[in-house]
Amino acid sequence: MKKSIFLLIAACLANTAIFAQTCLSDDIAYKVKNEGFAKSQLEEIAQFMTDDLGPRLAASQLKVRAEKMVVEKLAELGLSNPRVEFASDFTKGGWDNQMNYVAMTAPYYCSFAANPKAWSGSTNGLVSGECVLFDVQTKADLEKYRGKLAGKIIIMPATQTYEMKFTPLATRITDEQLEEIARDPRATSSARRRFSMGNWQSARELQQAISSFLKEEKVLAIVSGGGTFNVPSSRGTQYKVGEPEPTPEIILSIESHGRMARMLAKGEKVSMELNIKNVFTDNQRINNVVAEIPGTDPKLKNEVILIGGHLDSWHGGTGGADNASGCIVMMEAMRIIKALGIQPKRTIRIALWGGEEQGLYGSRGYADQYLYDNKKRKALAGYKNFALYLNMDNGSGRFRGIYLEENDQAVPFFEAWKKPIESLGFTTLTLRKTGGTDHMSFTRLGLPAYQFIQDELEYDRTYHTVMDTYERLSISDLKTDAVIVAWLALNAAMDSERIPVLPGYPENIPAPGIRR
Repeated sequence: MKKSIFLLIAACLANTAIFAQTCLSDDIAYKVKNEGFAKSQLEEIAQFMTDDLGPRLAASQLKVRAEKMVVEKLAELGLSNPRVEFASDFTKGGWDNQMNYVAMTAPYYCSFAANPKAWSGSTNGLVSGECVLFDVQTKADLEKYRGKLAGKIIIMPATQTYEMKFTPLATRITDEQLEEIARDPRATSSARRRFSMGNWQSARELQQAISSFLKEEKVLAIVSGGGTFNVPSSRGTQYKVGEPEPTPEIILSIESHGRMARMLAKGEKVSMELNIKNVFTDNQRINNVVAEIPGTDPKLKNEVILIGGHLDSWHGGTGGADNASGCIVMMEAMRIIKALGIQPKRTIRIALWGGEEQGLYGSRGYADQYLYDNKKRKALAGYKNFALYLNMDNGSGRFRGIYLEENDQAVPFFEAWKKPIESLGFTTLTLRKTGGTDHMSFTRLGLPAYQFIQDELEYDRTYHTVMDTYERLSISDLKTDAVIVAWLALNAAMDSERIPVLPGYPENIPAPGIRR
């Protein structure tokens, strides 16, 4: 009996040893930190990714320009096979803004900070017209405006009101908040909120009816509000290549837009002048930019540690926090690893995605091409070689931990790997899920793909606005993030084991569009 128990314990210990996760040495940890902090090139990469590249709207001429420049930069960093890869068709095509002047001329003159909606049309040079407040709640409301809007500038009703906030503009996650984030949410999660498809369809149908009506009425332009502190936000319109050019649409901050809406509601006459020039190009492609540090182990070199963020941005600013920050960190992490001369067992690949803002086009295209055939419902060769994906897309705040997407099997790996970087504030592992960005293209497939827990700083105030520029970057935080990514990617590339896919996958991968 005692002998049997001893043998059972010995077998369990042996089995644990086989699958125990390992962490690289303190010597390598020092080298990674020294390269990332004492020899950092992050500042240079940050200016390159914002000031030099400029806006990077999906499929735009500036995005194509940025792709070529980033490929050259990755080659300068010594990475292997830097390239542009086609990811997906994109029926909206390319769109670039080349002129943007907007002002109120009556009852007095005031120039406005404005942002044309992406894929909206141009004015016929400098135009001016009387403004009309357009309050439509149902399709029937359209009739009161029929025949009265030609040559007018349409002011849409205000949908936001400004409320003073007595909280800091920039914040860091507190220890108490991290403790809450770390709790496994599955035991206390409530039933999922049901989405009303009927309400969504009704709103969409009304919006389409409004757009068609205003086009028929030959209005000069449509003006709406979005963004606070006199900083207009960025959005797009519905458009496909080959359709007639849409009506010009402009976003003003809610302060500028609200001023005119209030005056019109009181019966005052308001006039504006505009000069908007937008250029459409028939570029129906979404591309990714990819490069790697090849693996060297004969058995593991085809397995891939993937790190990335999205290269595309909205057009108003230079996409500093969203998401030049993620690209900057991933590029610097690759530079650190390459500079150290460490030859990883597995291949470490950087992927800078295209078309994230329009619906994860780049990462979904990568997954479709290399990992899983949705039509045949079959895993591709790359599926079994996918070892890990680390994604960054929550601004430029410091990493405080990582969301492990309910993959309990990932916890021992990160517990082992995080010890040398806990001093950098990377302490929290949570099994919570998070959404809204490119890691979801891989978690849908049951693969180990994770987004970091980050300090938000000013993110919610600035992303998707014309204010999203170099100034939104916290360089010291980004240096820390790059060190953390380099360390985690190296450990994942060198560990004899790897994080398993979720149980039941790939057999139980849901069809596209089905959520679990």
